[in-house]
Amino acid sequence: MPKTLTIFTPAYNRAHTIMRTYESLCRQTCKDFEWLVIDDGSTDNTRQLVEGWMKEGIIPIRYIYQENQGMHGAHNTAYKNIRTELNTCIDSDDWMPDDAVEKIISFWKKFGSDRIAGIIGLDATADGQILGDRFPDSLKEITLRGFHEDLKGSGDKKLVYRTDVICNTPEYPLFEGERYVGLIYKYHMVDEKFPLLVSNDVLVIVDYQDDGSSRGMWRQYWNNPKGFAFLRKYDMIQTHLWKRKIEDNIHYVSHSIRSRNWHFLQESPLKWLTFLSIMPGIMLYLVNYYYVKSGKLYK
Repeated sequence: MPKTLTIFTPAYNRAHTIMRTYESLCRQTCKDFEWLVIDDGSTDNTRQLVEGWMKEGIIPIRYIYQENQGMHGAHNTAYKNIRTELNTCIDSDDWMPDDAVEKIISFWKKFGSDRIAGIIGLDATADGQILGDRFPDSLKEITLRGFHEDLKGSGDKKLVYRTDVICNTPEYPLFEGERYVGLIYKYHMVDEKFPLLVSNDVLVIVDYQDDGSSRGMWRQYWNNPKGFAFLRKYDMIQTHLWKRKIEDNIHYVSHSIRSRNWHFLQESPLKWLTFLSIMPGIMLYLVNYYYVKSGKLYK
């Protein structure tokens, strides 16, 4: 059984894209990994595809089906079932360069330690375009929040975590009727205790789908207000940027109105700033409401 890396893939009706993920894993130059597929309630033929690949036996695969909980719920399930030292998530519409696993494992064996949470590497598009900024060549360690807030870095990055570290942070909460809590919640919790090793290697090729969570973020805001309010409450006390604290409070008010939580002021960890954000939050809610009613939010 592979001992070093688990690559886990949450999948929801992605039978038309997950083949690329599988084929890229079959091409890996290092085979010290396991592929864990969390089927989050798919109604297409995802199960049949994965079970067929399991019979082929080219790479070790485990398949777990669950009722639909959203991406964060699939991550909860994955973390409960990972048995290797490291893990990383590769979405079902993305794939890995042929040497990505080899680079991850060799880099970790050379520089990894108990005081490090894992590795932060690069995402790129199929044409080789790096998403956002590369890391400064002299940078050896950073947290995800430190990259975005201290270095003003941009773009999605690929995260590889020590399994014991990521599993020792609280699970993502599940809210009835909702399917989204930002994955960054756990990542920022890890930031409070450990840095990440910096790698300027491309570890994943991304292909954002029109119906995916990244491109449908405004739709996610409207449909999952409790999940977003939860994340805003956490972030407003963790960020050291006042601009971000203000934004978090305005959005927190808007999400609370949407979810009809009239106790939001009492529940806020920054009550005075939340109070000052009530009018801007109402305005943001009304703007979102207008776009929903006009249908523009979903275009």
